[in-house]
Amino acid sequence: MLLVFITQIHCKAQTKNDVVIGTIDSIESKILGEQRKVWVYVPDQGGNEIFSRQRYPVVYLLDGDAHFYSVVGMIQQLSSVNGNMICPKMIVVGIPNTDRTRDLTPTHVDADPPYLDSTFAKTSGGGENFIAFIEKELMPHIEAKYPTEPYKMLIGHSFGGLAVMQTFINHTDLFNAYICIDPSMWWDKQRLLKQTKQVLGERKFEGKSLFLGIANTMDEGMDLTKVQKDTTGDTKHIRSILELQAHFENNKQNGLKYSSKYYSEDSHGSVPLIAEYDALHFIFDFYPLKFSNKDFMDSTSALVDKYVNHFAQISEKMGFKVKPDEGEINYMGYEALRSKFYKKAERFFKLNVENHPESFNVYDSYGDYFIDKKDTANAIIQLKKALSIKENEGSRQKLNNLETGNK
Repeated sequence: MLLVFITQIHCKAQTKNDVVIGTIDSIESKILGEQRKVWVYVPDQGGNEIFSRQRYPVVYLLDGDAHFYSVVGMIQQLSSVNGNMICPKMIVVGIPNTDRTRDLTPTHVDADPPYLDSTFAKTSGGGENFIAFIEKELMPHIEAKYPTEPYKMLIGHSFGGLAVMQTFINHTDLFNAYICIDPSMWWDKQRLLKQTKQVLGERKFEGKSLFLGIANTMDEGMDLTKVQKDTTGDTKHIRSILELQAHFENNKQNGLKYSSKYYSEDSHGSVPLIAEYDALHFIFDFYPLKFSNKDFMDSTSALVDKYVNHFAQISEKMGFKVKPDEGEINYMGYEALRSKFYKKAERFFKLNVENHPESFNVYDSYGDYFIDKKDTANAIIQLKKALSIKENEGSRQKLNNLETGNK
């Protein structure tokens, strides 16, 4: 039986003034034989009960307890840049560790010098079990409990980056996009690295995206040219990643949307933040909708067509229908109505009706358009539709005024 426990995640000790960014959810895993906590962030609509509830893509974040706050904050910022969003709003599922070496390594080793001794290697090699936990237990739970869309992303750093590569190579279709940050590809005499080289040359990866971030882990005096000729254990980590980078770049025929970046000023510990930022820009390079002053000053419905075409392209890229935000389209409709751009206003309001027929607001707003046009009959029809979905004082008052002839 699946047991679920939920508490709130706070940024500091619990008081009535806490800033809450998520919940701690917990499931009993039969695959792993233990209870596993996950930290879950769902985008907040700011307590706004006017607009219909949204559904979101999901980011699964390894080493969740280490990176949850920064990734959530970054996605919040990049998904709300005043009408020019860099990426979609997304649910973030942070997976804290219980036995990190066990879960994030693909094979068992007794030791792997110079980075791993026998003490830490003792439980290694449980990666496939951990991926099975994500696929068969965690994902179904998240999808049943939270407002998810089918698009999924996996982010991992260090051992987590190794687990990202293991998932990408052996379970490619489990995620749409992968962010692999300074992965420990030296593991087990580069066994996964060798497998990756073969798979990249043999398989197709259309529809998948991967970003590889590489930290500067070299000693002073070493550079990217010198390090690839080095044979010491101290440089094995970065040499393995550079070899991985070369395998990706030498197999551009496989259809993968791929990019990598070397961060000369960032260490293994500091690189996750900037790599995640660049990765989100790269993976969602099709997402931003750019506006011009002409778009807002134009009285025609060309801007509505721009929205429709843009979100059709986004939907094709992400594999499900992505709708423009109801609140944003609502605002655009009222701005056009204020300027007496009636054709433009109606197209915006009708677009919301088409995309969000379950929302009382879209009919109330469309009713306001007809009120402004002095089309009482159609205004009454729209307001009645709004009230049939949800009784609310605003729609009721406007309907009463129209039916009694009050202004």
